[in-house]
Amino acid sequence: MVQLAPAAAMDEVTFRSDTVLSDVHLYTPNHRHLMVRLNSVGQPVFLSQFKLLWSQDSRTDSGATGGDHGDVHTKEPPSAETGSTGSPPGSGRSNEGFSLQAGADTTGREAAEAQLDEDGDLDVVRRPRAASDRNPAGPPRDKVWRGALLLADYILFRQDLFRGCTALELGAGTGLASIIAATVARTVYCTDVGADLLTMCQRNIALNSHLAATGGGVVKVKELDWLKDDLCTDPEVPFSWSQEEISDLYDHTTILFAAEVFYDDDLTDAVFKTLSRLAHRLKNACTAILSVEKRLNFTLRHLDVTCEAYDHFRSCLRALEQLVDGKLRFVVEPVEASFPQLLVYERIQQLELWKIIAEPVT
Repeated sequence: MVQLAPAAAMDEVTFRSDTVLSDVHLYTPNHRHLMVRLNSVGQPVFLSQFKLLWSQDSRTDSGATGGDHGDVHTKEPPSAETGSTGSPPGSGRSNEGFSLQAGADTTGREAAEAQLDEDGDLDVVRRPRAASDRNPAGPPRDKVWRGALLLADYILFRQDLFRGCTALELGAGTGLASIIAATVARTVYCTDVGADLLTMCQRNIALNSHLAATGGGVVKVKELDWLKDDLCTDPEVPFSWSQEEISDLYDHTTILFAAEVFYDDDLTDAVFKTLSRLAHRLKNACTAILSVEKRLNFTLRHLDVTCEAYDHFRSCLRALEQLVDGKLRFVVEPVEASFPQLLVYERIQQLELWKIIAEPVT
């Protein structure tokens, strides 16, 4: 009698040359992969844990004085018993550098290794590393978009702009920029959509609570859907808003910021609609800081290299600047990326920062 080999478990995926991200998602609904779902426009949503470390001798590693830089690198996390050494951001120590620690999932569940190519896209691992290999060769690679790192660098450079303020981040992703902002801001509302993504933000904030604690900042993780006009106040919904938080948001917020959220035209339109709506509801004049990477893609439609998502982003900036409603006017200006680089990543020419100042019409 021939005994058939047992069928592969549902979560044991073999990556083949034709495997796509949606297949990985659909085949493994019960496994905790870095990619947990697809959003409304088919973009993958990732989980990523990290811890920010700093040291006295990391100035040369961080490239704070400029020059060419490699990929974001990580360092071994400090022991839970001994803690970290050095001084936190915002302490005035100009010779400090920062590195990004991709933290392990301490829940004990295995996560798939994610690797990014030069454009920041996911490289699917065709042959997963054996589970017994606990000491892979070479440093792990980052899982945070370069635009978020550029924005974080700007926050560290312009601490005067963020110090003591209430700020809100749109599309926070991993929460990196919110964590950096909390080192000097009074309150940071770290917003996105999806309980899985917001839970990840909450986890990363807890991992890096030592940074915010030094400056007295508070990070609040909340849901903010760009496609809805109102904030969710249902207490049964995770990460919903209380009336006190909504009042604090509208009464005190002066800074809005977002990084790498301009990859789909419909969502870009929604982001700018949200920015305009928030600016009109805020009691004070506000400044928005936006980070974007100009990604070049060859399209069959044009048979040429284009930057359609970036071009649409720029058209939205122009439309916002030309908006006339008798209440606010929006001043749009680029930010020169010549400020010191404290986080380690490749600051390529295609990375841009834009500032939008919303002022009442007098």
